[in-house]
Amino acid sequence: MTLTKKYLIGVDEAGRGPLAGPVAVGVVVVPKDFDWRLLSGVNDSKQLSEKKREEIFKATQMLRASAHLDYAVAMVSASVIDKIGIVPAVERAMGRALKKLDPSPAETRVKLDGGLRAPSGFLYQETIIKGDAKEKVIGLASILAKVTRDRYMVRIADKPQFAPYDFSIHKGYGTKAHRTAIERHGLSTLHRHTFCKDIKSVV
Repeated sequence: MTLTKKYLIGVDEAGRGPLAGPVAVGVVVVPKDFDWRLLSGVNDSKQLSEKKREEIFKATQMLRASAHLDYAVAMVSASVIDKIGIVPAVERAMGRALKKLDPSPAETRVKLDGGLRAPSGFLYQETIIKGDAKEKVIGLASILAKVTRDRYMVRIADKPQFAPYDFSIHKGYGTKAHRTAIERHGLSTLHRHTFCKDIKSVV
């Protein structure tokens, strides 16, 4: 997107805490005067149903096609999370997503959720606790990240080596069923080994 006037960037992540799968960071760029009536119901992704998140995701794709906004989602794998840690992994994903969009720091104001920080080149940035529920541009970023990650977990769950774990149901989060599956079958290549140290495998 060519930034010819002031733009607003929203940044949020999905999948920081799961035992398996990648972490995803969503970045969305909208004009400062973007009409949020074009995207009804934007909120913290965790407060929305899966159906509503999918509806907003598809509407956002249409708005990007008509040049009303732009967005990118980048993911970093479980193996990389194990190597460098979750915080650097989130930062790496954010950097990749920003690079895809290539916004001009001088023309943008960045709003980020929680403890996230944009690269230092973005002088106009604000980190907001529970920002995904307070700022629609952050909420939209959270929806884009979550839907992208959830779709990936559902898609990869069909592979035979991952069948015992039911990733399509819990998306890699540490549910009782997921922990039981790890105890029975051990860890797969999709698991974050550093997140599963307290789970004793019987394999």
